[in-house]
Amino acid sequence: MNWLRIRELVRKEFIQLFRDKKNRPLLIIAPIVMLLIFGYVVNYDIKDIRVAFLDQSRTRESRMLMDAFRANNIFRITNLADDPQELDQLLLKGKVDLAVKVSPDFSEKIRKGDTAEIQVLADGSMSNMASVRIAYTVSVLDRLNRQLLRELYPQRMDYGRIDARIRTWYNPNLDSQNFFVPGIVAFLVMLISLLFTSMAIIKEKEAGTMEQLIVTPLRPIELIVGKTIPYILISLVQMVVVTVLAIYWFEVPLAGSMALLFFAACLFLLSTLGIGLFISTISSTQQQAMMTTFFFIVPFFMLSGFVFPIANMPEVVQWLTYLNPLRYFLVIIRGIFLKGVGMNVLWPQYVFLTVLGLIVFAGAIGRFRKRMD
Repeated sequence: MNWLRIRELVRKEFIQLFRDKKNRPLLIIAPIVMLLIFGYVVNYDIKDIRVAFLDQSRTRESRMLMDAFRANNIFRITNLADDPQELDQLLLKGKVDLAVKVSPDFSEKIRKGDTAEIQVLADGSMSNMASVRIAYTVSVLDRLNRQLLRELYPQRMDYGRIDARIRTWYNPNLDSQNFFVPGIVAFLVMLISLLFTSMAIIKEKEAGTMEQLIVTPLRPIELIVGKTIPYILISLVQMVVVTVLAIYWFEVPLAGSMALLFFAACLFLLSTLGIGLFISTISSTQQQAMMTTFFFIVPFFMLSGFVFPIANMPEVVQWLTYLNPLRYFLVIIRGIFLKGVGMNVLWPQYVFLTVLGLIVFAGAIGRFRKRMD
């Protein structure tokens, strides 16, 4: 390969890229804006549960139940209903997340030492959020049960208990941002590199300069390398920016090696740039290239384990995830950010990324060579 020819092609790519004023916001502002939006929006932490309360007992015990919910900072009683139909309407319109109905004999059963039922209705349209809200509700009721038990049976009862000392490693406060933000960094690197690389060859075709490149002394491999180097550099710079934002803005701990992180990013870019070049060679227009790019991005996102655990997917789909480079990069970036692990733990992901990247990039070069003939 003649590196002088490649250098001039890279210089031409940078001039052409930054000369278009529409590209500048996409290259500089878009990754930062997307990280800020996704970092705040993609969040499973529940900090406010709106509750509607129907008290048909109106006794001291029912007021204790209401006070137990109010004493918890997560719950907020927004509506005091007068009848069950009002509870149904509040849930139907999405004005509350939970509805609690206390029966008229609630206090009487408690004073007799019987089990007193209350009805808790949860909005299950978002099942994952509903399960967390129900778990918080159960914890409030357990605390109230212990308080009522001490009032009914004031004598001291000693018995053996299991005392669980629970520690959460790697994310002690269970902040969902610490889980999602590193994944967003990986997703943005994939999005930008795929999007711009898929346009690399198409722009030459639509501008009518492809024939001029074909008659130059540039060999196909030199043209491919010259076309991809600018996007490698841009993607790495963008990764630095979003990583700095993740560490200092969202305060996600970086426990591992930055060098290993960027080595993994380079291997990951080998796959994404190869796919982008392949899209560029099979597309006829920029619109077609963009639609094909998003055809790849959506399955990569869904089958990566970014939000949905791969172990919960059907077995056939789990096998398909092995062809997804984002799957391996997510394991690496989360392992380095949160666990601080090194190559001794992550080497299988590095091997898979290397093999997949070489195959994809070699296939893109082979496809491009056929188009050059």
